[in-house]
Amino acid sequence: MPPFLYDFQANLVEWAVRQGRSAIFADCGLGKTPMQLVWSENVRRKTNRPVLILAPLAVASQTMREGEKFGIEVGRKKNGITVANYERLHNFDPNDYAGVVCDESSILKSFDGVRRAAITEFMRRVPYRLLCTATAAPNDYTELGTSSEALGGLGYTDMLGRFFVNDQNSVKVGHYHGDWGKGWRFKGHARASFWRWVCSWARAVRKPSDLGFDDGAFLLPEIIETETIVKPSRPREGMLFDVSALGFHEEREVRRRTIGERCEMASAMVENTGRSAVIWCHLNDEADALVRMIPDAKQISGADSEGAKEELFEAFRTSQLRVLVIKPKIGAFGLNWQHCNHVIYFASHSYEQYYQAVRRCWRFGQTRPVRVEVVRTEAEDKVITNLRRKAEAAGLMFSDLVQYMNDSLSLQREEEYTGTMEVPSWL
Repeated sequence: MPPFLYDFQANLVEWAVRQGRSAIFADCGLGKTPMQLVWSENVRRKTNRPVLILAPLAVASQTMREGEKFGIEVGRKKNGITVANYERLHNFDPNDYAGVVCDESSILKSFDGVRRAAITEFMRRVPYRLLCTATAAPNDYTELGTSSEALGGLGYTDMLGRFFVNDQNSVKVGHYHGDWGKGWRFKGHARASFWRWVCSWARAVRKPSDLGFDDGAFLLPEIIETETIVKPSRPREGMLFDVSALGFHEEREVRRRTIGERCEMASAMVENTGRSAVIWCHLNDEADALVRMIPDAKQISGADSEGAKEELFEAFRTSQLRVLVIKPKIGAFGLNWQHCNHVIYFASHSYEQYYQAVRRCWRFGQTRPVRVEVVRTEAEDKVITNLRRKAEAAGLMFSDLVQYMNDSLSLQREEEYTGTMEVPSWL
């Protein structure tokens, strides 16, 4: 266990190494990269075989820099630690590796079924496995089931059968807020059993004190979240004024109709500040408009090559690029942008995308207050209401996970047997 790990990090790594197959759900900036590097090095030394770390695009090069920083060799050495993007998994043979790490493992559900199945199958053929992510499963238990399945534990379907009942014959787990009503819900007394099961293969931490350690330097700066409501230049066809959008089709219509107004607002927010800023949008037309309006902005799009994407990520990280325009599904996972404290986000229903987008900048290691400006229209009030509900539900779920984890650890400690065994005389 190297000395550069904080006490809570060493505690998590020791537990994960002893487990062999486990998950670490640690919040952004708590050091998942050094933890997974130390875990990988332990597996490599134990087995004298290589370990593969899978990471999102641009996070792979960041992991290699972290390895160099902490003195852990990361490259393509025969029995060393290799880092690769998820998209390049087909270039590797699972039989060659003793261990595999899925960095930002919550991104797995964003992949199509074929790629996700390929990753799960790859992991099943590797002895040692580690999942690392900040957002364990915001509002959705599906991810916990698929995580367990990837680690070789209880499968997703078996998890549903053991802990849940379905009132609507639905195959999707509902949002986490008490009794979900529609879809799946906990069986009568299964809630505690469910969290004890999760804690048997996962550890969750939002701050060191969740594990009983001193928070010390791991205190977040102030975050200033504001909403800017943009009024469209023209109302919906057939209407005198805009009303709340009902359903996906109306929301999509109002977003497309107000691209110009919303992009002009975002442009004004970063104009002449001289500071780095990241703008998170969701449509290609939004990104194109923002780049036209902001002279020193560039966008990373899905059509760009991997090399071009990494080049722009690096330019923004090193402050050569002042304003980055990007979609959450492309760059919201794993990257460290503590140099930037200005975030602009176009409203959406996805709490995880919002959380991850904000936490690229508002993370441990950030020294300045972070300003987050959500740009939306009057008609998107239901979108914001839904986002807030999901944020509250995700916080409740994570609190449950931490509580049951600590209760489980306390129970284990209390049940440790320290007495002297007496052997019966007849033996």
